[in-house]
Amino acid sequence: MSDKPEILYNSIMFDSECINKPNDFEHIEYLENPPEIIDISVGRQLFVDDFLIENTDLTFEYHKAKKYENNPIFKAEMPWETADSNVACPKSGGVWYDEEEHIFKMWYEAGWLGQMCYAVSNDGIHWERPNLHIEENTNKILLYKFEKDKLCGDTEYLRPDSTTFFIDYNAPKNEKYKMFLRNPGDKHPGVVAASEDGINYRDFTQTSMLFDRSTIFYNPFRKKWVYSIRDVRKNELGWDRFRLYRECDNLFNGAKWQEDEAHLWMYTDKNDKPLTGIEMQPQLYNVDAIGYESIMLGMFQILYGPENAICERTGTPKITELMPMFSRNGYNFSRPCRESMISVSQNSWDRGYIQSVGGVTIINGDELWIYYSAFSGDNSSVTNEWYKNGMYKNGAVGLAVLRRDGFVSLNGNGTLTTRKLTVSGKTELHINMDGKAKVCVCDENGKLIACSETFEGNSTNAKMEFKNFDITKLNNSVFRLQFVIEGKLYSFGFSDKNGDFRGAHAAGIVK
Repeated sequence: MSDKPEILYNSIMFDSECINKPNDFEHIEYLENPPEIIDISVGRQLFVDDFLIENTDLTFEYHKAKKYENNPIFKAEMPWETADSNVACPKSGGVWYDEEEHIFKMWYEAGWLGQMCYAVSNDGIHWERPNLHIEENTNKILLYKFEKDKLCGDTEYLRPDSTTFFIDYNAPKNEKYKMFLRNPGDKHPGVVAASEDGINYRDFTQTSMLFDRSTIFYNPFRKKWVYSIRDVRKNELGWDRFRLYRECDNLFNGAKWQEDEAHLWMYTDKNDKPLTGIEMQPQLYNVDAIGYESIMLGMFQILYGPENAICERTGTPKITELMPMFSRNGYNFSRPCRESMISVSQNSWDRGYIQSVGGVTIINGDELWIYYSAFSGDNSSVTNEWYKNGMYKNGAVGLAVLRRDGFVSLNGNGTLTTRKLTVSGKTELHINMDGKAKVCVCDENGKLIACSETFEGNSTNAKMEFKNFDITKLNNSVFRLQFVIEGKLYSFGFSDKNGDFRGAHAAGIVK
């Protein structure tokens, strides 16, 4: 790792020394001391924090995703899914829209700790299980034969417990798909592998030791692979779940690390409050992340409990829920709202174990489609054999929908003035707005240069029109924007003549 600070795409100075310090959700250096001039050339600009804001009299609103009314959209149907556990869900696995093949793809676990399988969909709602011929008349991709003499960590022992599947469009064609898999059990190695088609995998490489619920993700802004490693530490409250961070340029070359190369990264804090009726301090259960527009979008899976011993007595899944978190350097994440965006539902198919998927979200028109795994459990299946207990039964896949860029809006009848900004290669200004808005362009000292026509309506991508002013004049200059609004402002961005914001597009963009 270089000792020389990186200047990131958004003008933030990234010092590798920050990786030696745990993430502090309340105190983030680039928010407390933002760059003097912020480059906003990459992606749509979201108001998930006050990074871009000099001053405003608008108020922040944090939005929940809306669950699809016909959930679950995918559940156990085949014998290898229904046997014993009735489970068919990613856990994190992966749900992506393949932009090259124009199809939705899902990598999921069939049966609790069973087999990795593959499904496809034309619309993201109705799924098919193709016959892949790896095992005749099934959609299995990694065969685990339940051989008891295999050792955990063997690269041929492909029984899934924790997995992530990623589509890597920048890789050579024969490495387009990346996989991470960790077997069941205590702390031991996982494996990473590559594939040309997402079905047949090769180059199985063993990782260093890690606990279950570990995952991987890619930071496209810094071109780094990250192992998001679950760890267990003893603190003043007893044993607790933590997260370690290991970044590398190459997923395979970086699969082995020394103990001091996996740094303590994040955990819950004093602002994470227990649920009513559960006497357990919340803990961090899992982290998945993806590059989205101009930010890294993370899903913080928070565990509210109860612990395993209590759940096993009733065959009830543990309560975990999803909260979004946001980063502008890929390491330091903020969590401005501590309310779940996707929560459990009592006495329902998604009663517990709400978990994000590898890829996190897909851009589908004006919406973000957020797939998630969940379990209902089985109160009639109470056994001392933990892996057969009802708490791990009846797992399926749900869909939750959010407005594009819709994590946070700035609401009211007022103004917002940005910090000093710069762009390059842009020809148009767009806003994501519900209500009325106009945008005034000012020089770096606040002197008015031009004002747009007033937009009125509800659009995730409204082009702002200017009379006698050419947006290209802002390229490579320093300026501020002032938004005058009535309603809800979600984001803005500068695009090229083709409407391309040149941002990171999450797990695929449906066109």
